[in-house]
Amino acid sequence: MSASEYTLQCNFHKCRVKLSGFAWVTACSHIFCDQHGSVEFSRTPAICPACSSVLSGKLDVLRTELVPSEQYKSMVLVGLPPETILDISHKAITFWTYQVNQERLFMEFNLSRAGGQVVQMETFLTQQNQSRELELNALKGEVASLKKRLEEYKQKYIEVLDRLNERNRQYQKLQGLFESKQMHTLGTSEKETMSHPFTTGLVKQRSLHNSPSFLGQEGNRFFSLGPETANTFFQFNSPARDRTHPFIKKN
Repeated sequence: MSASEYTLQCNFHKCRVKLSGFAWVTACSHIFCDQHGSVEFSRTPAICPACSSVLSGKLDVLRTELVPSEQYKSMVLVGLPPETILDISHKAITFWTYQVNQERLFMEFNLSRAGGQVVQMETFLTQQNQSRELELNALKGEVASLKKRLEEYKQKYIEVLDRLNERNRQYQKLQGLFESKQMHTLGTSEKETMSHPFTTGLVKQRSLHNSPSFLGQEGNRFFSLGPETANTFFQFNSPARDRTHPFIKKN
């Protein structure tokens, strides 16, 4: 960038705007925008916002036009001797050079500070990356351990499932044997019942306490006589006989 293309900036630390139109210049080689210069230099005594120098002289602070008209240019140095013109030009160029140099130093300072911040950020990011790598490795180890445990549980599940299927097969086999034995036992009982119908009928008949149906109530009374009643009945109906005379006469 050439000197003619360079634009001065306001030296107020909170402003730093590029100057145009009118500006305030000081004897301590600082320049400020019209807004901040009007505020700061309205006090008495005036103090430079950049270096805190006291500007008590009449020409220590001057409001100037940065792009003067052609008429002003043709009249401002008219009548002055060449030495004065060169001295004024030299001081003006020195002011410009100082401002450019200060701006360069300020930019270098900002660049250095930004570089320091970049280094700090890189260090921080490196530490964060290392920490994340450690956490990632730890998580990978946990994942591998969990996968191993999962495989163990799968193997145990398969073993338990095989044992369960074996027990189910044994149970089905025992259930079939039990049903076969039960059917065999029931078939044997039915065959024994069918092979002894008469004995079974007699057993059933002997178990009855009532007389045959054709005898009626009297038959029930007869067949229900006990031993004592039976003896009384036969004693009453049997005629008395002489023991000396035989019942059957022999010829």
